[in-house]
Amino acid sequence: MNTAVKITAFSAALAASFGAAYGVGSLVSPVAAGSEPAAHSGHAEAAHSDRGSYADPPAGGLQVSEAGYTFDLKTPSLTAGSRSELRFAIRDRNGRQVTAYQREHDKELHLILASRDLVTYRHLHPVRDADGTWTTPVSLPDAGSYRVFADFAPAAKGTKNLTLGADLAASGPYKPAELPKPSRTVTVDGYTVTLSGSLLPGTSSKLELNVSMNGRPVTDLQPYLGAYGHLVALRAGDLAYLHVHPNGEPGDGATKPGPGISFTASAPSTGTYRLFLDFQHNGTVRTAAFTVQTGTGGTPAPRETHAETDDHRH
Repeated sequence: MNTAVKITAFSAALAASFGAAYGVGSLVSPVAAGSEPAAHSGHAEAAHSDRGSYADPPAGGLQVSEAGYTFDLKTPSLTAGSRSELRFAIRDRNGRQVTAYQREHDKELHLILASRDLVTYRHLHPVRDADGTWTTPVSLPDAGSYRVFADFAPAAKGTKNLTLGADLAASGPYKPAELPKPSRTVTVDGYTVTLSGSLLPGTSSKLELNVSMNGRPVTDLQPYLGAYGHLVALRAGDLAYLHVHPNGEPGDGATKPGPGISFTASAPSTGTYRLFLDFQHNGTVRTAAFTVQTGTGGTPAPRETHAETDDHRH
């Protein structure tokens, strides 16, 4: 997988309550346009100029079918508060379940589940059966509407990476939550994560997240899925998904294991986004969540968000 950035429009609205990371990251001053994002997008790469700006980068995950492939969610609904098995498959244009994939960041397929209010988030790692059926356990804390995103690249020659999305309903009493307000600092499980940089519409810019604990920089982050951090951005309103990968990778001789994790990204439009950073330290994966607005800052008090990876604490 390319080490810079792969922006995938993953139909974005993360649902599912996770571990412990709320917060809101306000964007700070933008980095000079010209730091280009690495190519890793679930949709066609957006054309960019020599200045590193992008012309209407597409948003991903808003379609259930694309390029002859269809996201077949076999479990369209479940009960909130109960542990269930989520089943799905990717079908080709002939209706056959796909059984061969390219591996990206140590996995054949990445599954993101998020609530429409962008408060609950899960990054899941399902298991594929020989017939192409994928399964993963999941427990959603609250009733409501969720969006499930499959990020994958079929093994068939000439195919591109895709991000397909489908709706998932959780039954039970429902009370929508407010989107947490912007903030540049988030605390999760004793770790403090600070966001700097600006997410800009139509222009590539640098985002850096610094991890500390008890006032001391964390300099021994552990690789997780082949990187020191993974960042997912979801657009409020339609849940368009951007999957942003870090600049550099473990073992390249230049990328340090913290405290900073650098990304380059471009937003498909102005608006409010929810950012979810997964990072691993002392054998546990944690998720820090921020709310940001494109090209602006904000400093209201952070609020916690339920976020987990793989539907459990690591």
